[in-house]
Amino acid sequence: MKLLIGLLLMSVWSSGQPAIVGKWVTVDDNTNEEKSVIEIFESKGRYYGKIVKIFSTDHPDPVCEKCPRDDNRYLKKIIGMEIIRGMKKDGEEYTEGNILDPEDGKIYRCKLWIEGAQLMVRGYWGPFYRTQTWRKSS
Repeated sequence: MKLLIGLLLMSVWSSGQPAIVGKWVTVDDNTNEEKSVIEIFESKGRYYGKIVKIFSTDHPDPVCEKCPRDDNRYLKKIIGMEIIRGMKKDGEEYTEGNILDPEDGKIYRCKLWIEGAQLMVRGYWGPFYRTQTWRKSS
C-alpha cells in the first residue's frame, strides 16, 4: 500500500502540473448527487475550468438562460462552457478569478485550494461565501 501511494505521489510530482489541473466532479450541496464534471486547465499562468459533462436528466444539452445578458456565455451551451476564469496561484491557493453558477446565472469571486484529495471551491458574494467540495474524476 505504501508503495502504491508513493508511486502515485511521484507521478503527480513528476507531471509538473499543479494538483488542481484535471477533471473534478461537482456534488450538489443539498442532495449530495453528482452534478457535473469540470476540467481545470492552465493557460498563460492562469487557471480556468469548463464543464465537460453534466449528469442532469432534464435536458441533455442545456443553454445558460440565466447567465447575465451582457456576458458572452448568455444563451450558450452549458457543456463546454468556461465557468472558472482567471485564477492565479497564490501560495497554496488560487485566487483573483471568478466562477459562474449556470443555475442562477451569478458570477462569484472565487478561491480554490486542495484539501487531501479534494478540491475546495469557495464563491464569494460580497461578505458572504459558500464552499463546495469537489472530488477528482476517475
